[in-house]
Amino acid sequence: MDHDSSSGIKGLPENAYKELAPGEKYIPLMSPNEIYPEVNFRSVFWGLIMAVLFSAAAAYLGLKIGQVFEAAIPIAIIAVGLSAISGKKKVLGENVIIQSIGATSGAIVAGAIFTIPALYILNLETTFYQMFFASLFGGFLGILFLIPFRKYFVSDMHGKFPFPEATATTEVLVAGEKGGKQALVLVVSGAIGGVYDFIIATFGAWSEVFTSRAVPFFSEIADKYKIVFSMNVGAAVTGLGFIVGLKYAAIIAAGSFVSWYLLIPVVYYIGENLTTPLGANVTLLINEMSAEQIFRNYVRQIGIGGIAMAGIIGIIRSSGIIAGAFKLAASEIMGKKVISSEGTLRTERDLPMIQIVSGIVITAIMVLLFFQFGVVNNWGHATTGLFIVLIIAFLFTTVAANAIAIVGTNPVSGMTLMTLLLSSLVLISVGLTGKDGMLAALIIGGVVCTALSMAGAFITDLKIGYWLGSSPFKQERWKFVGSIVSSATVVVVIMILNDTYGFTDKGAMAAPQANAMAAVIEPLMSNQPAPWLLYAAGALMALILTMIKVPALAFALGMYIPLELNTPILVGGIIAHIVSTRSKDEKVNTARLSRGTLIASGFIAGGALMGVFSAVLRYFDLNWVNEAWFESHSAEILALFMFAGICGYMIWDSLRAKPEDE
Repeated sequence: MDHDSSSGIKGLPENAYKELAPGEKYIPLMSPNEIYPEVNFRSVFWGLIMAVLFSAAAAYLGLKIGQVFEAAIPIAIIAVGLSAISGKKKVLGENVIIQSIGATSGAIVAGAIFTIPALYILNLETTFYQMFFASLFGGFLGILFLIPFRKYFVSDMHGKFPFPEATATTEVLVAGEKGGKQALVLVVSGAIGGVYDFIIATFGAWSEVFTSRAVPFFSEIADKYKIVFSMNVGAAVTGLGFIVGLKYAAIIAAGSFVSWYLLIPVVYYIGENLTTPLGANVTLLINEMSAEQIFRNYVRQIGIGGIAMAGIIGIIRSSGIIAGAFKLAASEIMGKKVISSEGTLRTERDLPMIQIVSGIVITAIMVLLFFQFGVVNNWGHATTGLFIVLIIAFLFTTVAANAIAIVGTNPVSGMTLMTLLLSSLVLISVGLTGKDGMLAALIIGGVVCTALSMAGAFITDLKIGYWLGSSPFKQERWKFVGSIVSSATVVVVIMILNDTYGFTDKGAMAAPQANAMAAVIEPLMSNQPAPWLLYAAGALMALILTMIKVPALAFALGMYIPLELNTPILVGGIIAHIVSTRSKDEKVNTARLSRGTLIASGFIAGGALMGVFSAVLRYFDLNWVNEAWFESHSAEILALFMFAGICGYMIWDSLRAKPEDE
């Protein structure tokens, strides 16, 4: 069947998402027997531009709310729009490369922001090159460890894994070959969301967070019973909730509601008459604490325990796949049979195994030298760190890829928390403690975290390429270049945000995962008591949630992330449910959900990018916010009305969609 003609493509083959019958083969859109333009100046240039822009945007948003949006879909939409504007035809192969290079941003950012800000939070001396190499080497290892498993995940398991994000991105790219009309929706919504969030961050026209304290009656309840409602009114956060969808948004919010409307009031009720501080490293009396302080000192620790246990559960559930993947990797990497790429279809060619093995060895040597001369200055400690990185990164790489293939989300934060715990215990056993131990553990965690994040993101790229008929070896080769650019960008953004806002105290970037890492590692490395009972309570909670088939990781993240960041995600999920269920015609509902996804992507990209721009302005002391007004209850009330307006726009514009527009 010829899917590519002068009149344009007709869509993916019928068996694209189905398991293949014995003897049946999947033939991608771009014929394996033909050569298509893929890597050229246009695709590499725009891919690197996307890597820079979305690294900055994702880093800002991730540090602000603790959620890193997946860049693949917005980048694919932009790539489609660029080809439409330029009038170029048959650019499917080029657009895949643009998306693949650009999507490196989300992978590197997730690895970096979960660990690197903890260096600042713990007041550790750090340099650009330490943060850069931690991200870069982690990205390289994630790519190299995953390549031997490409065939298993994308071909052998064809139709068995849903690959939700890869599916959405592929559909966008396919639609792009028919025309770039969707890009206009993204540009308009990006401009609206960007201007909206820019006005808040740069001019303080209304408050960024609405709280129930703005109403006198509820303010009394907050003071007396420690029950408070809060909501970030940003467009980017709401857009993220739309894409997450109502199911997971509700689970995340449920975790938050348990923290704020059950645990915090209970802790206050039990402890309000205590005359001595309660708990590890706590100095205030409970009756002197606000709801927010009770959350930080007690409830958040339960969430940390839940996140860590959810990661362990994920590994146990995937143990069979890990074992099989390990055998596959060992047989291919250590096997004596050399497979020639000559005569192999271009759609089945990976980088030669000798290059992969050499790449792993060279990267390992560079990691060892980096640890020795850039982190610990002790060959024994550096070697220990290297083994921790290689063992954990390899084992968890397949878990990350499997998670992305099944549910489209990567539980990298939970796995990284566990990595930090293991790393800290090992480093303590070899005599590395205190600030030096914290620095080493966080750098190790940064390398591992980025490797896991990259593995999950890269399997998405490779599946997209498999469906469309790209050349895997080209995607693999240029992923390294994207990693270099994204690593440099995200570190610069983190340094700017630290100088502008910081990651602790009032008005700081939330950096929830990095704060969790810091909270876990500091007691361990400083010989201080750690809140093990609270961690254990969270771990048991995760086990119970798993027993009743509630996604433990999403619930535990909701318990940990501040309430004001989870409530707009729930609102976004509700909007997605509304626009996708109002009609009795499923085609209309699908069209509305698709348009809403574009609008939400625009809100995310526009809001996050303008947030970075606002941070840059503040870095240069250009700040027009009137703090007295910005923090007033009147500004909070205005914020609620403005938030209603941006939500109303999202609903109205989504409902305008028609099936023929798709």
